[in-house]
Amino acid sequence: MTVAAEGSPPLRMTRARRNALLQSEPVQGFALISPTFLYALILLVLPILVVIAHSFWTQHYLTIDRTFTLENYRVALTEPIYRDLLWRSLYISLTVSLFTVVLAYPIAYFISFHGGRHKSLWLFLITIPFWTSYLLRVMSWKVILGYNGVLNSGLMGLGVIDEPSTALLYNSSAVIITLTHAWAAFAILPIFVSLEKVDRTLVEAATDLGDGPLRSFLRVTLPLSAPGVISAALIVMIPTVGDYVTPKLVGGKDGVMIANAIQAQFGKAANWPLGAALSVTTMVIVTLTAGATVLIIRALQRLAR
Repeated sequence: MTVAAEGSPPLRMTRARRNALLQSEPVQGFALISPTFLYALILLVLPILVVIAHSFWTQHYLTIDRTFTLENYRVALTEPIYRDLLWRSLYISLTVSLFTVVLAYPIAYFISFHGGRHKSLWLFLITIPFWTSYLLRVMSWKVILGYNGVLNSGLMGLGVIDEPSTALLYNSSAVIITLTHAWAAFAILPIFVSLEKVDRTLVEAATDLGDGPLRSFLRVTLPLSAPGVISAALIVMIPTVGDYVTPKLVGGKDGVMIANAIQAQFGKAANWPLGAALSVTTMVIVTLTAGATVLIIRALQRLAR
């Protein structure tokens, strides 16, 4: 049996010494730091570090001139590129609103007047496509309208065209088609609610007095359902002006809208004042356009009487 030299460290820690070490205060304090505590500490410290880093980057690399000026509004209203994008956005929005209402009204009319006890089922079927993501629906139209997409393949199979057409995608028409489908249900529902409130006895009275189906529709049903038509037009028009995803995916250079320019100012261009001016200008013009649309529809309603 060998004996360790005097003053040399022991080769093995005894059980008593190990227990004493585990019971010491530093080790017990370290044991209290559980993974949950560390995770909570990281969640608390990380936002503070992000704020500090953002403040440092803003102060040293990004300076915003806070001097009061209307120069950015002048640029937003007079610069040809922004003016053209704004007018294109309004054109696309108004066109989508018109097409959506024209397509939604017959569907809502059929469900309201001829749906019978299956109205709820029809409304349920209409909303099924909208259970999926908005992005997936846009990408579906990109596949349908693409160069080798479903529509081109079908037209070539029918002999209508000899080669795939490039005019179906990456233009304002593709944006209009995609947005019309995306907002169809939002136009059908308010028109349906308005048609449900139409008193059927008034329609029967117009028929008894000699009006045909078309005349009774124009003189009774359509004027009484005008609030639903106005609501549907506004519900579709206001959001589509600022749509960003659809023009980016299916619009191409000919389908770019004002929202894409605003995003570019807040992103790569880092010109936040101009981006804010474009946003405010767009909101004001959309508000004026919506008010003018309501007045025009009401004027047409009075003329129809």
